[in-house]
Amino acid sequence: MSHPAVSFAAAMIMLGTLGIFFHQAALAPVATVFFRCAFGAIILLAYCACKGLLTKKNVSLNNLALALGSGVLMCLNWVMFFEAIARIGISMTTIVYHVQPFLVLIFASLLLKERVGASNVGWVALGFAGLVLACGLTSAMTPASAYLAGIAFTLGAAIAYAGVTLTTRAIRGMPPQLTALTHCLTGAVLTAGFAGMPAGGIAAAQWGWLAGLGLIPTALAYVMVYGATPRMRTAAIAVLTFLYPACALLLDYLVYGHALGALQLAGFGLIACATLGVNLEWQLFPAVKGA
Repeated sequence: MSHPAVSFAAAMIMLGTLGIFFHQAALAPVATVFFRCAFGAIILLAYCACKGLLTKKNVSLNNLALALGSGVLMCLNWVMFFEAIARIGISMTTIVYHVQPFLVLIFASLLLKERVGASNVGWVALGFAGLVLACGLTSAMTPASAYLAGIAFTLGAAIAYAGVTLTTRAIRGMPPQLTALTHCLTGAVLTAGFAGMPAGGIAAAQWGWLAGLGLIPTALAYVMVYGATPRMRTAAIAVLTFLYPACALLLDYLVYGHALGALQLAGFGLIACATLGVNLEWQLFPAVKGA
């Protein structure tokens, strides 16, 4: 078995290819999500069957309800993420999407009454300052209406994924691979009626990209992440997670020639720093010592 950090890093790199698969498949966002879920579900179903995970003891009614609910949110997340990429590109979508950890903190505080310390409040503020900096300038190649819609779709995707995070936290005793399978099955059912096919059909090359989307940055990446995470330290996870956006930005530049401006990169730097601060529990303010 490979070192968990290597598996996790490879999975993050795989996730960084999402935008490439979406662009190369050249289908509408909803149709792309349908095929992502359909191919992902087939592969995950085979994996879970081979691993003996498809047993009644692994699926309680409460866990199934939570998995289905988070599956609906995951489907919305995927659709809005691809809608955003179609409008503002891979790099910008990736940067804005990574405010998601701060949304989890906010929702956990508001909905679950979890305590958020002063340092975390500071990191969240820094993260949103990075968001404002990154989004402050529109591209001359992107109409203002499309730009604003893209930002809105990205934030919607981040909100939906924050809901996925909080919902799946409550699942107990259900193998995460089964949760991922439930997400894909739910997404396939929800998008099936809306995934209109192009008039000319789907070319062979497109089928290859769609199958690859279901295999590489979906089924395989999830299996590797879920297999590695329990055996890793939080610090390693926090740092290696940034291979995902780094890979996405690099591929967007190498494949499509899309480069970010200095302010956008600075904004991403603030978001990255704030995310590490939250995940690694860095203290922004010195502890007050008692007399």
